[in-house]
Amino acid sequence: MSRIPTASFEDLSEDQQRVYNAIKSGPRGVVQGPLKVWLESPELADKSQALGAFCRYDTTLPPRLSELAIIITGAHWQAGFEWHVHAPIALEAGIDPAAVDAIREGREPVLAKQDEQVVYAFTTQLLRNREVSDETYAKAVDVLSYRSVVDLVGILGYYGLISMTIKAFEVPVPEGSAEPFASA
Repeated sequence: MSRIPTASFEDLSEDQQRVYNAIKSGPRGVVQGPLKVWLESPELADKSQALGAFCRYDTTLPPRLSELAIIITGAHWQAGFEWHVHAPIALEAGIDPAAVDAIREGREPVLAKQDEQVVYAFTTQLLRNREVSDETYAKAVDVLSYRSVVDLVGILGYYGLISMTIKAFEVPVPEGSAEPFASA
């Protein structure tokens, strides 16, 4: 059960309704999970959802790599709602199912593609160690580009915010869905 009560659209303020409509009419097409929580602060919701739309749909990283970064972040935080939404997208984008399972279970995945290995190394180092080694950074720039590394860090920051929102406000996975980190 979420710590934020669910309000009907009619009970939202004018600012909340404006942001709700902006989210619903955007590429997501739905207002759910942490985005619903953010409606309590319409200004935060408005600015964050715009950043999120960029991070999810418009960075220089192909969906395969951005979704890999997103699920690594979701697994790091054990944010079940995030995992529930993005693990299927990562699979559809081409991440190996065994790698997705390994990430969820906290094991190091076997990733055949060099760009996936770089995203995994960069992301896990930054999340776990709060820094990236010179070697990993140089390889990321070489394989991805400076701009893509900047975009990657933006994705990690945004989905860290999403994951923290899920955890702080106890945003559940959708009804009828299994919590992916229940035994973790």
